[in-house]
Amino acid sequence: MKILFYNHTGQASGAERLLLMILARIDRDNFNPIVVCPDQDSLSSLVAKLGVPVETIAGLEARFTWRVGQLARYCKSFFEVTRQLRAKAAAIKPDLIHANSIRAGLVATAATLGLGTRVVWHLHDLLPRHPLSVLIRLFALVSPNTRMIAVSEAVATNFSGRFSHRLKNRIVVILNAIDLDSFSPDHTAKRRIRKELRVRESDPLIGIVGQITPRKGQLELVRAFAGALTRIPRTVLVVAGAPLFNRDDEYRIAVDQVAAERGVRDRVRMLGARSDIGAIMQALDLLIVNSTAEPFGLVILEAMACGTPVLAAAVDGIPEIIEHGKNGWLVPSRDEGALAEAIIQLNRDPELRARLAQQGKQHVAAHFSADRYLRELQSFYSEYANALATNRVLQSASISGPRRVVVATGLTLNERINTQLPASRAEPPGRTGSV
Repeated sequence: MKILFYNHTGQASGAERLLLMILARIDRDNFNPIVVCPDQDSLSSLVAKLGVPVETIAGLEARFTWRVGQLARYCKSFFEVTRQLRAKAAAIKPDLIHANSIRAGLVATAATLGLGTRVVWHLHDLLPRHPLSVLIRLFALVSPNTRMIAVSEAVATNFSGRFSHRLKNRIVVILNAIDLDSFSPDHTAKRRIRKELRVRESDPLIGIVGQITPRKGQLELVRAFAGALTRIPRTVLVVAGAPLFNRDDEYRIAVDQVAAERGVRDRVRMLGARSDIGAIMQALDLLIVNSTAEPFGLVILEAMACGTPVLAAAVDGIPEIIEHGKNGWLVPSRDEGALAEAIIQLNRDPELRARLAQQGKQHVAAHFSADRYLRELQSFYSEYANALATNRVLQSASISGPRRVVVATGLTLNERINTQLPASRAEPPGRTGSV
């Protein structure tokens, strides 16, 4: 099966890391991947290093906005990128397009109108409350060749919105995963990173890792940390990550200013973008995820794999990973007081941290491995292809009249009509959605 993977941006963040994992591990005997993405930034070169063919087109400029001028510019970008992707799809003739975001899904579906190409939207994000979100759902709903993969139940529910009764059967939930080998223990990491940060081995080191942006809650964490520092005065906070979009640079400056205003600037280390996230996590005594919106929380899996305990806001997809008090610690979202108290409690209780870390490591190995993810994803591709083959047979039969036909699954046409596709994927309890 030839699969065209389309990514609307050339920057490599969470969704792109997952895409790279897929490309590195996909079964090349049964699936032939080719990637289309912008040529700016790092993604195209990272894909090429994996030996996967790469075609480049313009980057998509598209954000939710109420500003008419910006909306017009975004529409112009959308139509131009759609035109370019349509030309690529017509030349490549893929069996399936895997669009690696909602924005990519919109472009891919628009680009293949009239071509009959099947498109899968990989839903990594939560749709905001906005009139455009309603239009996006409607567009997905009226596109017969579109299916969706959601990274969490929270994302599936959010995307379905008011059309849940119509969209739920077109969304399958495949929980994210990580390459566990990339986060295997490195006993030298803690000492090396702490030496770089000028932090003594005996001093508590906590941190937040991810894009610098308001929804990640770095600013609120700095305020909570300042409040907690009076009771845990030797603690150091690491902020790893960089601003990527829109006005995130201004937010990065605001985080630094709040640290200075609260008198904790000397206890906060702003690291910017890093390529050694695994080493940084292994140096931490506690990873904090303070998001106000979080589709899944890939960084939580990475910390668990490193053996680092996690304190997180109980929002969106995070409770699908963390069971409070067992493999991690949850606090209410947007509650700086509760966050500060949890930081203090976990700093003062190393036995609790060790227990959470051990359970977290076991949990991620059992449920969030790359092997499990690729099995489910490739089963999805195969089931989708079989369903499409069946539809073609049914359409052909309706034209030429009743006859006995054997399809790819080994079932006769009549058997196929009266039976559903077999579930080749073993679904964990609580999973919903079907193709």
